[in-house]
Amino acid sequence: SNEGRGYVLRRIIRRAVRHGYQLGASSPFFHKLVPALVAEMGEAYPELKDAQEKIEQGLQKEELRFAETLDQGLKIFEQKMTEVKGDEVPGDLVFLLYDTYGFPVDLTADVARERKLTLDMKGYETRMQQQREQAKSKSQFAASDEIDIDVSVETNFIGYSQLSATAKILAFTALDEGRIAVALDTTPFYAEGGGQVGDRGVISTASAKMIVDDCRKLPNGAFLHLGRMQSGSLTVGESVDVAVDSVARYATAANHSATHLMHAALKEVLGDHVQQRGSMVNQERLRFDFSNEGPVSAAQIAEVERKVNQNIFLKLPVTSASMPIAEAKAAGAEALFDEKYGEEVRVISMGDYSLELCGGTHVSNTSEIGLFKIIAESGIAAGVRRLEAVTQEGAFKWVNEQQALIRAAADELRTAPVKLVERIGQVLHNVKSLEADKKQLQKLLTSGQGGADINASTVEVNGVAVLALKMEGADKDLLRQTIDQFKDKHENGVVVLAAEIDGKPKLVAGVSKGLTKQYQAGKLIQHLTGLVGGRGGGRPDMAEGGVPTVADLDTCLAQVNTWIEEQG
Repeated sequence: SNEGRGYVLRRIIRRAVRHGYQLGASSPFFHKLVPALVAEMGEAYPELKDAQEKIEQGLQKEELRFAETLDQGLKIFEQKMTEVKGDEVPGDLVFLLYDTYGFPVDLTADVARERKLTLDMKGYETRMQQQREQAKSKSQFAASDEIDIDVSVETNFIGYSQLSATAKILAFTALDEGRIAVALDTTPFYAEGGGQVGDRGVISTASAKMIVDDCRKLPNGAFLHLGRMQSGSLTVGESVDVAVDSVARYATAANHSATHLMHAALKEVLGDHVQQRGSMVNQERLRFDFSNEGPVSAAQIAEVERKVNQNIFLKLPVTSASMPIAEAKAAGAEALFDEKYGEEVRVISMGDYSLELCGGTHVSNTSEIGLFKIIAESGIAAGVRRLEAVTQEGAFKWVNEQQALIRAAADELRTAPVKLVERIGQVLHNVKSLEADKKQLQKLLTSGQGGADINASTVEVNGVAVLALKMEGADKDLLRQTIDQFKDKHENGVVVLAAEIDGKPKLVAGVSKGLTKQYQAGKLIQHLTGLVGGRGGGRPDMAEGGVPTVADLDTCLAQVNTWIEEQG
């Protein structure tokens, strides 16, 4: 983690590691202290003993990552400080080390103190503020607690049981780019929270209509409905009809319920160490971040999918209940470690399979999720993995798209979809055979058994054996081999070979050792490529370059003899 408790813990660990290095440690050592900690504190804190191996692995990985950061940061620090006059580290450098290289400010301060330097913290704070403002300006919507609106009444949320209602406007204010924010006394709109996006829908009167594309909740409990007026205007105190987009809400609820099932399945497949680290749920898909040291394998993903779909097909009832938080935790309800809960919490249960604290919207039965499919797995931070998935219509659409790709690939290879893997294997085998044949032919060519073109193309210019030849289908290794063999055969020789390699027109030149004072390969390549707007260079005996087009290769080869004559 790079924020909150995790960030503080990381700073403590890294400072301890750095002091260890200063005391003479030359390799990772911090994780080796865990057994002593467990021996001393394990009786009082048994979880230390239970998670000893995981703690050791986590500390070792953190120490290795920090060693890279420390080494790179110190190099940049020393390099930049050679350009600084005085005894103050510029704020721009402090910011650079932190923002670009992940070098903590307090660590920069430690390094500076050791060198009897001070930090320009004012300059650093100025750069940090500039970055915050840039990030804010790039945001599409203002944060709800930054919107200037005069409302002190808590909104009555009725969205768990109904999607439309009549409400009264408490306040509204204009936002940027023609958008407005409206506060209501009652609303069925779910306000963004717990990873779930805010509801969309309509606020209307007989003469006005507002399209709502988001809903946010203020710290005081007031709900802000964000969007644009489609027609007419609204007035504070006016009674309005409000309606949530039921299609979007239903799809979002299905995705949210699927995250609960996936969380439970991940614990079963990967282990109890899995803890939610974040989520995002909208109409199109769901994203779930969780603690896990390594990537989730294809086999593990398949097993998670199987378990989730199994519980969808079992048609488990989804119920909600309010209860004291102590009672909920005693019942085994999953809770986010960093989340702040009140004394009374809402608990969502899905049969006997999942029990979580959650304020989001859900389906009434797991069968409404339809189909669940994981479509991506990635790492987003140290020890944190991310799974992305789709449900309902999104899952069917994704499956159909994959089937279409398989059919297209099968058609391209002239086989049936069920035989596609077998056919790909055959094609790869054929490609490898052809590559082997090509290499054999190239060896024959360079060994002289197929080198009639090379012998026929070699001419004498100023007493020098000169070869300027385009070799169709050759790679860079073949060009170099041909040059080496030409130089072995001609004590006084200059050779320039051309070929299109991986779609790029290339030139390679070689000069016999005894001629490099008079004819340098690097200068020859620079001259030839410069004629057509290309670039190149190299050593006196070997050089290479590139040109814009394949046609330019012929132009360059035609000028080789002229260059030899001019040098003579």
